[in-house]
Amino acid sequence: MNVAHHDSAPVHTSAKDFSKIDAKRILLIKPSSLGDIVHALPVLHGLRRRFPEAHIAWMVATPFVPLVANHPDVDEIVEFSRKKLARWFMHPSSFAAFRRFSRSLKTARYDLVIDLQGLFRSGYFSWVTGAKCRVGFADARELAPLFYNKRLPKRSADEHAVEHNYRVAEALGFTRVKPKIDLAITEDERARAAEILEGVGLAKGASFAAVLPSARWETKQWLPERFSQLIDQIERERGLPSVIMGAPDERELCAKIANQCALSPVDISGTTNLRELAAVIEKAAVVVCHDSGPMHIAAALNRPMVSIIGPTNPLRTGPWGHQDSVVRRDLDCSPCYLKRLSQCRYDHSCMRELPVEPVYARLRVMLDQNA
Repeated sequence: MNVAHHDSAPVHTSAKDFSKIDAKRILLIKPSSLGDIVHALPVLHGLRRRFPEAHIAWMVATPFVPLVANHPDVDEIVEFSRKKLARWFMHPSSFAAFRRFSRSLKTARYDLVIDLQGLFRSGYFSWVTGAKCRVGFADARELAPLFYNKRLPKRSADEHAVEHNYRVAEALGFTRVKPKIDLAITEDERARAAEILEGVGLAKGASFAAVLPSARWETKQWLPERFSQLIDQIERERGLPSVIMGAPDERELCAKIANQCALSPVDISGTTNLRELAAVIEKAAVVVCHDSGPMHIAAALNRPMVSIIGPTNPLRTGPWGHQDSVVRRDLDCSPCYLKRLSQCRYDHSCMRELPVEPVYARLRVMLDQNA
């Protein structure tokens, strides 16, 4: 964790109107998850344009630090270690770490804090900074709004997370800055992605389909055998090899899909870090994925894509700017937001009864549109 000190006095402003605030030290709180952090990047972009000279810090959970650590609009990372801090009330060592973390936030002397996480803990962290301007959502959970002195309007059912987060722009006076997601991929990262692909047998600059078959919720996942059938069909009919990708804990699923294929896709799951994964996705001719963090990365990189969505609302959490990529079954029970298969009373029909044909048909359209 790295929290810098600053000797300038905090800016005082009215709780009713922060649009003219001249913030010098800003803290953006959005620790997780991967997709949620991607959805917060437009706020970072807008803040930097609104406050070009400000010191901007981002509180982010340890696994996602690489995504924003070297971003040109971020001056400082405040690393949130969930392992150390989440159970502060259960272990003396965690409590001591929690106190040190809270104290460091206070001594950093932020004058503007924006809580995009919207939980009791993140709301508390905004309050403990002592910042005069603490912005959060009126519909945040776990009593978090009690800690804010500027509450943003409640979210409508179909409002996308990017638009919801960007309500901050009106409160802080940068509505003229258009929302933009910038992952700030470097040329070195692009060169590393090329090395990875050439290292597994793809010719330099060769087109490929990036297939990311996992998701955090088991209810979001399409059947592995369908992915295998899709991969074979892509190569047979389009001559396009597939590169299966995923995190280390997704290797078993990715291997299962690869082994069920009649042809021979490349499986690089578990071999790329977060930045490398994004750089490989950027090179793909098309991306096939679920409602997942990689889906939001692909959308941010403006890649042709097919988003297979089941229990969630694509208008709310789907690929921003790429709604035409979504393939789903329009069921009365959807969106249900159930995370476990055991909770579903309909045998996971949103995914089990989704065949390969409509997914491949959408993929073909995406490829043809971007030929």
